[in-house]
Amino acid sequence: MPVSNSPLLSFSLSALNTAPSRTALILAFTAIYLIWGSTYLGIRIAIETMPPFLMAAVRFLIAGTVLFVFLKLRGAAWPTAYQWRVNAIIGTCLLLGGNGAVVWAEQYVPSGLTALLIGVSPLFIVLTEWAWPGGTRPRTATIAALLLGFAGVTWLAAPWETPSHGGLHLGGVAAILLGCVSWSLGLIYSRHAQHGADSFVASALQMLGGGAALLLAAISHGDFAALQLSAITPRAWAAFCYLIVMGSLVGFSTFVWLMKHSTPARVSTYAYVNPVVAVFLGWLLLDEPIGPRTLVASAIIITAVVIITVQKNKSAASK
Repeated sequence: MPVSNSPLLSFSLSALNTAPSRTALILAFTAIYLIWGSTYLGIRIAIETMPPFLMAAVRFLIAGTVLFVFLKLRGAAWPTAYQWRVNAIIGTCLLLGGNGAVVWAEQYVPSGLTALLIGVSPLFIVLTEWAWPGGTRPRTATIAALLLGFAGVTWLAAPWETPSHGGLHLGGVAAILLGCVSWSLGLIYSRHAQHGADSFVASALQMLGGGAALLLAAISHGDFAALQLSAITPRAWAAFCYLIVMGSLVGFSTFVWLMKHSTPARVSTYAYVNPVVAVFLGWLLLDEPIGPRTLVASAIIITAVVIITVQKNKSAASK
């Protein structure tokens, strides 16, 4: 996607460094709120008949290649070796560690609950920022919100229950939480890395680097041996195409663009909108159950994330 004042329409490369319009920001936030909320459902459908890591690898390699070629045709400069390296590291953290963990976990955890667990990402971002060299200790209210959020995750996962009695697959939950950690590391590193590439070139490089890392994971996981093209259903192909176009080319690129043109605290608000969208779509289209535990845990987790976001906004305003 080339760039202008709207990250979702047609762009000119010269507009990358200009201040975005209010309309562009609204479109961008709408994209990551709704599109990313729907990708959990898309992943769940795609991996019904596609090997998980291979599906994710091909998804991001295609999207990254399309975006990179398009930007080059529009006059973007060839990235330096340093820009390739830094963005490959970021892409590996975000897409192999973050997305790869989610894709694997959705084999065992419903898509809506996966999104709800991913909703605790801001909690891990706060902890990563604290642990980063030069990081600051979070406020008391933020620490309380962290504890509240983890209590919500514990209630949702219900490790004291078996999956047949309402608990979640603990391996899947662990993978999702590890994915949150990896996503947080990639996000914080991306804020500190001064690679000089514009937002959309960086997005393309991250998808290519992350896609390559996912391809190695697919080889290690045995995904090529498990691949049966004749067994892939039409709805899985449709979900796969949706993930490439909307989830990667539009959604991921818009996220990278927003990280440059908005504050991290505002961008992180996707974490408490995506789960609502994902839980609703999973219930509507895949008959995923929504019980009292899900509703209570959702309220707890979303409340914790809102408190953390408000506190981060206050901290940013006081500086």
